Amino acid sequence: MTLLSVDGLHLDLGHAPRVRVLDDVSLQVRRGEVVGLVGESGSGKTSLARAILRAVPATAGSITVDGRDVTRLRGRALQRWRRSGAAQYVFQDPLRSLDPGIRVVDYVAAGPRLAGLGRSEVSLRVTQALEQVGLDTDLWHRRPGELSGGQRQRVAIARALAVEPRLLILDEPVSALDAASRDRVVQALMRLRNARGSSLSMLVISHDIGSLAALSDRLVVLYRGRIVEDGLTRHVVRSPQHPYTRLLISSVPLIGIDAPDSATRAHLRTLIDA
Repeated sequence: MTLLSVDGLHLDLGHAPRVRVLDDVSLQVRRGEVVGLVGESGSGKTSLARAILRAVPATAGSITVDGRDVTRLRGRALQRWRRSGAAQYVFQDPLRSLDPGIRVVDYVAAGPRLAGLGRSEVSLRVTQALEQVGLDTDLWHRRPGELSGGQRQRVAIARALAVEPRLLILDEPVSALDAASRDRVVQALMRLRNARGSSLSMLVISHDIGSLAALSDRLVVLYRGRIVEDGLTRHVVRSPQHPYTRLLISSVPLIGIDAPDSATRAHLRTLIDA
């Protein structure tokens, strides 16, 4: 069953003359599915995420989340939908999104508290979220400045998870990290996918096709505001159809994909050889 459906989306931004950023974009994310959205800088990836979350209004087309056309929401209805936590966004740079003065546990607890949950339920959700992203308990009472980049990114993911979203949108979640930290975040997302099953879908945005191939069920390739490829990850990796996709894949070693650890490399080799 489809959780997110984007149909014929057009997005124009800026003042006159307005610029066409997304041109007739359509994609779907099914329940429990991880979809990787890959494209170069300026291709429209982040603009698509912002349109899904209604941070920018679509020029034309529809966006349906869990059966609800969010492009039609206005005023209080839009505000209630945003506060419901149905869709959550994880920023590219966790240092900018985290309050430096707030402890990790309090930051993760902010969403459930805002939703009016009781103390025991808030505590349970915070514990589950931090455990699912693999953050050691001795870090829970620290502040963002005391954490590494990868740890901060996992805190940002945990905060989004604590409100139990049905759709998690991650914008370049590993692009600013070193290889070891990048691998820990990817592994945390893989564990999360297995733990949450059909209750959580993810749209992971990146220009790094290697990380996306290790994580995603399907790959969607965005090029100059248009989707040029959409298919099962193993099919796209083994037999890319569009020249831009072939260029992306050929630029990465091994098929390659320069996965930072042996487990991820083995997973990718399975995709290639399947």
